[in-house]
Amino acid sequence: MLELLTSQGLGTRRECMNALLHGEVRIGYAKPDGMEWTLVEDPDATPELEGLHLRCGMWELPYFQSLYIALNKPVNVECSRSPSSHASVLDFFSEPFRRRNLQPVGRLDADATGLLLLTNDGDFNHLITSPRRKLPKTYRIGIRHELTTDQKLALEAGVILKDDPKPTAPATIEILPDREVVITITEGRYHQVKRMLGAVGNRVDSIHRIAIGDLKLGDLKPGEWRHLSNEEVERLKS
Repeated sequence: MLELLTSQGLGTRRECMNALLHGEVRIGYAKPDGMEWTLVEDPDATPELEGLHLRCGMWELPYFQSLYIALNKPVNVECSRSPSSHASVLDFFSEPFRRRNLQPVGRLDADATGLLLLTNDGDFNHLITSPRRKLPKTYRIGIRHELTTDQKLALEAGVILKDDPKPTAPATIEILPDREVVITITEGRYHQVKRMLGAVGNRVDSIHRIAIGDLKLGDLKPGEWRHLSNEEVERLKS
């Protein structure tokens, strides 16, 4: 039981052992009439993991072997454990999550918003961010000027970025009303979307990521997050 509690970020070994000895640990499973909690009296107990919830001291959370999370990142929030000018995306999570070494998967600039994945699975992080995967990422962009047909065709064909002689991979562009476009890219170069629009003589005023692969942001409000389902994780991996 001790290893289970520490694996979920519920404290150090000493803190979790003290909680066990002082009757501060309970396990719970959802029942038709609500959550049923049971006091853990045996520190060597090995509860069923399927559907398990844990209470330890002040913390209560469901069991997850690894963390796979989708967050709607607000503006002026940095994808860093040690932000320089703004709040960190990790500020949206309680201490047990941070103890489990939760990390952003890739990054969004501080002025960008939308879908951000976080995980403590290093292999998953590497898989999603690997350039060889060419995993599509879709953004809704507010632009300074209406996108012309020539600009759209250039972006769809691939453009040369400043200080980068290799053309970008072809993008998918959908023009929306009110100087907005939806753009899907399969690369992750530095400030790529902003630089692509700049390369065709336009400018990005706002950037909001709405999808990674077939995983969509959905109705999460800024600052809200949710755990990914096993099926969503597997689709992103494959």
